[in-house]
Amino acid sequence: MRIIKEKTLKEYWLQSKYQLAEEALKAWIYEVRYTEWDNPSELKFKYRNASIISSKRVVFNIKVNDYRLIVDIEYKLKIVFVLWFGTHEEYDETDAKTVNYDN
Repeated sequence: MRIIKEKTLKEYWLQSKYQLAEEALKAWIYEVRYTEWDNPSELKFKYRNASIISSKRVVFNIKVNDYRLIVDIEYKLKIVFVLWFGTHEEYDETDAKTVNYDN
């Protein structure tokens, strides 16, 4: 899969607030780069703790459950768009269904 806005994740882990997520995010990036999903069911098989919000939107638990990552996935094009990243507490105040990269 190709990750769009991977640089954004790097910018996050450089912030002291999110630095504990660095290794977990690097592992997630590596895994996603070298995998392909054709549909949400295949993704869910690999990432049982991921939350499928819609046919394209997924929430990943990062560093067990300390952080959350919201992405949109274009399965046919094999592209993952990073939309949002934050702590579990920040996620609780975010609408995962409507959040966009610009938010």
